This record gives sequence, C-alpha cells and structure tokens, in this order.
Amino acid sequence: MARSAVIGVMGAGEGARPQDVKTAFELGRSVAREGWVLLSGGRNAGVMDAVSKGAKAEGGLTIGIVPEANKNTLSDAVDVGIVTGMGSARNNINVLSSDVVVACGFGGSGTASEIALALKSGKSVILLNNRAESREFFATLGGSLVHAAETVEDAVAAIRRLLNAA
Repeated sequence: MARSAVIGVMGAGEGARPQDVKTAFELGRSVAREGWVLLSGGRNAGVMDAVSKGAKAEGGLTIGIVPEANKNTLSDAVDVGIVTGMGSARNNINVLSSDVVVACGFGGSGTASEIALALKSGKSVILLNNRAESREFFATLGGSLVHAAETVEDAVAAIRRLLNAA
C-alpha cells in the first residue's frame, strides 16, 4: 500500500482574515476529497482550525502539530495531535513532514517562517492568497519552488502536478 501524501496547510491563527478562514475550510474539504492527509499547526484558531474542520467534514485524516506542551489549544477537528512544547521551532516539523506546503492567506511572521523553512529545505510551496507583494518576495527567495494559486481549485491542481512530478 502506498503512503498517502501529506499536505501541509499553514496560515494565521487568531489574526486570520475572514476570507482566509473560508478559503481554508474549502481547501481542507478538497484535500480530504483527494484522499490526502492534512497537516496543520493544529490549533483551534483561524486557518489551522478551519482547514481541519473542512477536512473532517469530508471524512479526511487530520494531523495537528501544536507549539504548546499540552493539548489545550488543539482543534477539535484534529485526529492526531502532536504536542511539541517547542514554540515556533515546531514550524520546521510542520514543513519537513509535508510533501507539499500550502500557505493559505498571508498569515504573518509564523506563516512566513514556515514558507521560508519549506523553501530552504527544497519543498514546493503554493501561495494561496491575493497579495502580490508576498508572491514577489517568496518567488525571489524560492524561484521555481514557489507556485501561486488564486483559488482552491488552482491550489489542488498545483498539488496534483507537484505530487505527480515527485
């Protein structure tokens, strides 16, 4: 039996924009429909919570890697909660455990660090947002590893291409 692809979705917690939360929910649904495993930051806020809820709504498997040393902030929609007690250092675990990384919206410094860590490790990153300045910046850092997506459908198509090329 082949190993399921792990799709890491990164994004803002408490500061997530409403449109990013809505997009994350739909992305989670699509990840589950494709039969991929969802990995997120696991917390019960913003993009992390919404993407997990979307995947669970479609019967998908969800993994959440939380920065705290306990499960107090773990989303109810996470099947496998991994407690690290590592704070932001857990961002490296998130990206290294993912086959493809999707940054949903522009989440701030935590999401930016995950994108940068993914690029540094040679992982492909899909930027699912509408901010030209973030796309330009990360394309400068990552070149052909950076892929832009306007919609969830675009992101899923890009994930398929990247997985098939691996």
